[in-house]
Amino acid sequence: MLRVAIVGTGNISHNHIQGYQAMGERCQIVALVDIYPEKAEEKKARYGLHQARVYSNHQQMLEEERELDIVDVCTPPYVHAEISIDALNVGKHVLCEKPMAASLEECDAMIAAQKASGKTLSIIAQNRFTDAFWRLKTAVDSGLAGKICHAQVDSFWWRGHCYYDLWWRGTWEKEGGGCTLNHAVHHIDAIQWMLGFPTEVVAMMSNVAHDNAEVEDLSAAIFKYSSGALTQLTASVVHHGEDQKIVIQGEKARISAPWNVFASQSADNGFPQETNNTALEDKLETVLRSTPALQWTLHTGQIDNFLRAIEQQTAPLVDGLQGKRSLELITAIYKSAITRSVVTLPIAEDDAFYRTGGLIALAPHFHEKSASVANFSEVGAIPLGKNLDSGASA
Repeated sequence: MLRVAIVGTGNISHNHIQGYQAMGERCQIVALVDIYPEKAEEKKARYGLHQARVYSNHQQMLEEERELDIVDVCTPPYVHAEISIDALNVGKHVLCEKPMAASLEECDAMIAAQKASGKTLSIIAQNRFTDAFWRLKTAVDSGLAGKICHAQVDSFWWRGHCYYDLWWRGTWEKEGGGCTLNHAVHHIDAIQWMLGFPTEVVAMMSNVAHDNAEVEDLSAAIFKYSSGALTQLTASVVHHGEDQKIVIQGEKARISAPWNVFASQSADNGFPQETNNTALEDKLETVLRSTPALQWTLHTGQIDNFLRAIEQQTAPLVDGLQGKRSLELITAIYKSAITRSVVTLPIAEDDAFYRTGGLIALAPHFHEKSASVANFSEVGAIPLGKNLDSGASA
């Protein structure tokens, strides 16, 4: 049985605790850590974690929990690297919430610590563990849609004005960014998982509805790939209804999550015929329907994958390099928006935006924080976005 410590017991920790508890005898939560110990005590009581010890800092926990196997990092982003590296350096496996770190420099330090320790490092990207994205990835990989030409990624979320009153949110130093970093990271990870890493990025960003935050609440970016294909991505926390989707246009067909397939046929003059290529549409539908439903989804699915990687000594689906790639795309969006330039990837180590503190020094303050609330009332597991599985059978 693998012994687990949860570091950071805010709202996202619900998803992690429930995920580990779903794994039965494979693991046990033995420690809870929070700078507000009363929050950890509340989780201990709520989930019946009677054997778990509560700590106010991760250093003391690592010193005292010598038999620990896993450190699960659920803190604000600015301390992800410190906690993860400390855990890896004393021989613990690490599962770290998104975004991976506050800078690409910190990502590389985490990857180096993982390599030196030989332990497993995985970064949360729970949308990979949804039937909608799993099946869309399978459809892309089938090649039936043909060469990919274009993708539309709508990472649409809505958050009320007071969302940014929480003490660490809405600041470049503590949160690391706005909706591009902390909401669109899941869709950015998904599209780079499906289509690969682009070569160029251009973007703009703004704050249109949250005058209590330094960071952006809206951004729009274009990724260009070596093939010439383009992805358009909008990140937002101002979209009522949170209508999230990924639409991929191939030369032969359009596929998407939520699932939809459309295959046009050309008439002699190049215009689309009135009838679609139903034979191709049927093949893509078959790919979708024949892809088995996942046993576990979202955080629970990734926790299962993480535990299996440790148990079988294999690589997790989302390792440190995958986590860094998502942050590198986000960093490129910020650099492009701030410098009003086209950014070439990868971002070099001598680039100011690569280094820790570089983004903080250069980022605009759209507004200054007008409130700093220590804790919000507990609302249970935080909402993780729309269910994109409509149209797909289980």
